[in-house]
Amino acid sequence: MIKSLQSIFRIPDLKKRILFTLFILIIYRVGGHIPVPGINGRVLFQFFQNMGGGGIFSLYDMFAGGALKQATVFALGIMPYISASIILQLLGAVVPYFQKLQKEGEEGRKKITQYTRYGTVLISALQAYGLAVFLQSIQPVNGQVVVPNPGLMFKIFTVITMTSGCILIMWLGEQITERGIGNGISLIIFIGIIARFPNALGTEVTQLIGGNRALLMEVFLFGLMILTIAAVVLLTQGTRKIPVQYAKRVVGRKIYGGQSTHIPLRVNTAGVMPIIFAQSIMFIPNTIRTFFPDSDFVGVISGYFSYTSVVYWIVYGVMIVFFTYFYTAIAFNPVDVADNMKKQGGFIPGVRPGKRTAEFIDNILTRITLPGSVFLALVAIFPYFLIKFTNVSFTFATFFGGTSLLIVVGVALDTVQQIESHLLMRHYDGFLKAGKLKGRRRF
Repeated sequence: MIKSLQSIFRIPDLKKRILFTLFILIIYRVGGHIPVPGINGRVLFQFFQNMGGGGIFSLYDMFAGGALKQATVFALGIMPYISASIILQLLGAVVPYFQKLQKEGEEGRKKITQYTRYGTVLISALQAYGLAVFLQSIQPVNGQVVVPNPGLMFKIFTVITMTSGCILIMWLGEQITERGIGNGISLIIFIGIIARFPNALGTEVTQLIGGNRALLMEVFLFGLMILTIAAVVLLTQGTRKIPVQYAKRVVGRKIYGGQSTHIPLRVNTAGVMPIIFAQSIMFIPNTIRTFFPDSDFVGVISGYFSYTSVVYWIVYGVMIVFFTYFYTAIAFNPVDVADNMKKQGGFIPGVRPGKRTAEFIDNILTRITLPGSVFLALVAIFPYFLIKFTNVSFTFATFFGGTSLLIVVGVALDTVQQIESHLLMRHYDGFLKAGKLKGRRRF
């Protein structure tokens, strides 16, 4: 491992990229502590503490790296950009114009990126305005208000500040992608999640020192965390390879094609998106309860949708399975894959090109998505199971599964793969000498 780290810093280009990435991430973390003008941060912190975890604000705060609860200039995080990207991707499945852009290669990608930026500005402005109204509506905590001077000017300053912060985060992410290492947007989310781990770990240490948690239980929990991470890595890396053969073509004196390859179908093609969709919907009852605390009907409904309720687990799991199939159908189109193979002279042995190939790929994808979606649901529900039966904190439990762990594992694997590529291109040993990391190429 030490030799691998030394090899990284022996390559000037790779060293420059890693240091640049770290510099951008430091800027992001510093910006996450600069408060928006006109807000009493201490009162806001007490309000969110009293509200507890598990609501829609906790989901957004996770993507914002804790900046939402502090109402900083980066309070919106990168969620508006993600929302705009998802909307454009969904439009690409139903609107012919966006379908055409997706097939135009580099030029189409540039136009989609530009539309995504415009959508990010619009969504961030709307969310910033909604957040400003919400901050003004918070009832006094211990006789103190969150916004001492509410009004139109506060809303204007909040919208301008938070929208500018979101645009800056988007630009920082693009800079990492172009000049750094790894996917910039993903790394920004990654560092925001990881930043919460020291506090969660400190809470567990405090519980252990205070005698509220046995040493054997802590050892068991950390062992369980390692096993869960290993299982998520298997889920993320799991693929089904479909063999593809390309026919030989003679052009002049040269022979093209004739090689064998494969189509890698991921067990979890949808990634973390099904959990985000399902979690956003499942948080709605508890979020509504914060606005109607005196309603008995809302209280009963939200009780069934508490994250320690078995009803919540069942509905949540079913929704994850549904959204896994839904998003996989959008992200992967077997018809396009079959058409491209036919145009390039490729075929699956024993399967006719064209429609039969598309049906064959779709059938395999449907089969491997089922166990992937079920396992994804179990990973998402597991943290809530721990909260109910081991009494660990909500923040610490999120590192045992769900959105946090899937994002951390996925981004970490992607970044390591890119570092591997830089090392192997220059004839160095890979960053990880053991194991079978997808994407590794031997020279």
